[in-house]
Amino acid sequence: MSRTAFITIAGRTNAGKSSLLNAIVGEKIASVSSKPQTTRTRITGIRNIDGVQLVFFDTPGLHKPVNKLSEHMLNTVKESVTDIDAVVFVMDCKKKINESELSLLRSLNDSNMPVILVLNKIDLLRSMDELAPVIAELTSKISFRAVIPVSVTENNGVDIVIDEMMKLSEESIHYFPDDMITDQPEKVIAGEMIREKLLELLSDEVPHGIAVGVEEMKEREDKDILDIRAVIYCERESHKGIVIGKGGSMLKKASTAARIELEEFFRIKVNLKCWVKVKEDWRNREGLIRSFGLSEK
Repeated sequence: MSRTAFITIAGRTNAGKSSLLNAIVGEKIASVSSKPQTTRTRITGIRNIDGVQLVFFDTPGLHKPVNKLSEHMLNTVKESVTDIDAVVFVMDCKKKINESELSLLRSLNDSNMPVILVLNKIDLLRSMDELAPVIAELTSKISFRAVIPVSVTENNGVDIVIDEMMKLSEESIHYFPDDMITDQPEKVIAGEMIREKLLELLSDEVPHGIAVGVEEMKEREDKDILDIRAVIYCERESHKGIVIGKGGSMLKKASTAARIELEEFFRIKVNLKCWVKVKEDWRNREGLIRSFGLSEK
């Protein structure tokens, strides 16, 4: 009989949740950036190992809501920790636990949800001895099924996380084809790859006001070329100029970086065309949030 486990990856923003998901799945399906709040929606990742199907839900990071979009993001987290088999809670091992993390962990304990604590970024520690007081403090407040120190960037400890999740699987049919790694539509993956490059290149005040919509994605009949047409939406006219850059330099740089990654992911030559438009204050406009696929409803 095949086995399955449904697991939510949760934690504070910028703790390394998406990097962990990508490492487990073995492909880059979730955007990764040093900027906070990179993940905006629930992303499903799938890994099949020896008859066991692990289904992961990567969630937006815990943060203080400042607009309607961030409220939707937090609602996504709350909805993603119900009707699952376990939660993998990712923390930056160099940061102290905050109230939002503690509140979610206590509610998970109250519901008897198995929680695997992943202490990420151990490569930044001077000595592993620094972890002992961190673990002691956390385990005095919360009951964890396992506590696993990892460095996702160095792929250190990821296999231990997988092994622990395998133990949580139960006899079940597989809900996804065994060769499937995500349920994200290809257009969404492409849009997120473009947005990630903008997050990496732009100054702090601009990236969170950006959304990317892929309007066309079609493989040519006569050539092995994938044509992708995307629109980058920003909240202010001044931001549009920053995204485009002098003589189109910024847009060209981001598009080139995105195209290279798209070709690697889709394994085909990509012709990427990007335009920039303004949708003022879109993060507070429910209709636009839904049209960009960022609403949990």
